Amino acid sequence: MPNRLITFLQQHRFLNPQEQELINAAFEPRFYKEGDPLFKDGHICRELFFICNGVLRIMVTNKKGVELTHFFLKEDSFCTILYSFNNEVPADEGIQAACDTEVLAITKTKLLALYQQIPGLKELIDQIAQQKLMDKIKIRNAYLGEDSETRYHLFMQQQPDIVRRVPLKDIAGYLGITPQSLSRIRKNTK
Repeated sequence: MPNRLITFLQQHRFLNPQEQELINAAFEPRFYKEGDPLFKDGHICRELFFICNGVLRIMVTNKKGVELTHFFLKEDSFCTILYSFNNEVPADEGIQAACDTEVLAITKTKLLALYQQIPGLKELIDQIAQQKLMDKIKIRNAYLGEDSETRYHLFMQQQPDIVRRVPLKDIAGYLGITPQSLSRIRKNTK
């Protein structure tokens, strides 16, 4: 029975049973509780994650010690710190489970081997990652120049399923406002 990753990839390209088996063998299932780190900043990111269930957040801690969320990723998304992963340099960002999350993980070494075994897989994953990056930029650009209340309303429209699944402090950090301001906005919205 195909897993969620196989089903997702098959929406973009046919995978024969041998290719499916290679992919299944290369990816390791993992489970994380809300708040658990998948990757800590300051290190080289050497894994790629595929989200089967839950939400991950790309986050950074600023100089004041405040955690800021750069982006949320949900089911059927690949997640890594791409610059660190591709260039093998320490990352400023980390990856954390924003709620209980199930992922499939693969090391860069295993992924490169898989690319050698399955022609076209690298191009497919690169294309999917590029599209997700463009989607993230489009969403973030919508917030530019907007006040905090408008940013929250845009977030609710663009990512309503995330609003219900992650802690408000993470949403506040993503929108660049304090949790107290977000509580006021939510109270005035009801």
